[in-house]
Amino acid sequence: MVQLSRICFRKYGNFVDNLRLYVRGGGGGMGLPRLGGIGGNGGDVWVVATKNMALKRIKDKYPHKRFVGGAGANSSVRALKGERGTDKEVLAPVGITVTTDDGKIVGDLNTEGDRLMVAKGGPGGSFRSAFEPSKGQTKHIRLDLKLIADLGLVGFPNAGKSSLLTAMSNATPQVADYAFTTLKPEIGKLMYEDHKQISVADLPGLIEGAHINKGMGHKFLKHVERTKQLLFVVDVCGFQLASKTEFRTPFEAVQLLTKELELYKEELVSKPALLVVNKMDLPDAEDNLAELKEQLQNPDEFSHLLPDNMRPKSCITFRHIVPVSASTGFGVDRLKRCIRESLDEDAVMATKDIHQDRLQALRHHSHVHL
Repeated sequence: MVQLSRICFRKYGNFVDNLRLYVRGGGGGMGLPRLGGIGGNGGDVWVVATKNMALKRIKDKYPHKRFVGGAGANSSVRALKGERGTDKEVLAPVGITVTTDDGKIVGDLNTEGDRLMVAKGGPGGSFRSAFEPSKGQTKHIRLDLKLIADLGLVGFPNAGKSSLLTAMSNATPQVADYAFTTLKPEIGKLMYEDHKQISVADLPGLIEGAHINKGMGHKFLKHVERTKQLLFVVDVCGFQLASKTEFRTPFEAVQLLTKELELYKEELVSKPALLVVNKMDLPDAEDNLAELKEQLQNPDEFSHLLPDNMRPKSCITFRHIVPVSASTGFGVDRLKRCIRESLDEDAVMATKDIHQDRLQALRHHSHVHL
């Protein structure tokens, strides 16, 4: 199995598709018994769907992942009704599900501007509560980016993505419809002997300049965001989009695809990725494959082949490089094994991360109460 050493020192799985947050509504203000004054209510915590937002940005900006509503003001002689505490907003991407720590769904944010209250502020002190205020709600919530598939296919139009999808899934891929996006990708299901199913999404091919929104480009890149891992597909003999455009080698195709992802949203480049080198039944395929592997192992030595504006900032380290021929079926079973292995590896890592997160929260909690 070909696994490249980590050429670029970057962390796998830098892309964030779920986050666990601590949220607490603000405490209410004190009432004023002798004048019947009412304390202000504490502020609420809301999650708000915002355009061009990524979960990773929340994680980077708020490393403690704590969001607390403002406290309500105490009642005073000058202001018998205390002022309400300010609300706290968590700006999140569109197309997420908010759940409680035990998996109960709080709600979905499907369109820009959708809002969900996740922690209510405590009421201020009043006659009914003997003028004593209440604390706000406290809880842990999870934000999960809604995924359309386990893997997203990335490749230029002639790379043979749809024939590969059909070869892998032994069936005609189904067109899927989602509430949170206008995308209608084709979804192929890979079936395994132990009845495990893995879904792979494909959209019409990416074209150079997609990040500038030429044709389907932007939509295509949007679908890649909603998959756990990426499956790059290149033609072993390179390609030429049209007679007027330049011929691109497989190495250049990989670099250009990486550049498109980077320009659309830099976080995408850090998703785990596999590379499929298709059309291995063509003449010279073996020589071309050997050359591609060498170039991918030493990308810096070969990146001068592309003009500066087409060179990605960072190169992708592929977990597996798998030569296949979608038309003859060569390599397809091995590809399915590699896909399974890569997803299983991530599932183990994710479970470890959740345990780590909970341990940290417990330690923090006991520390606070000491």
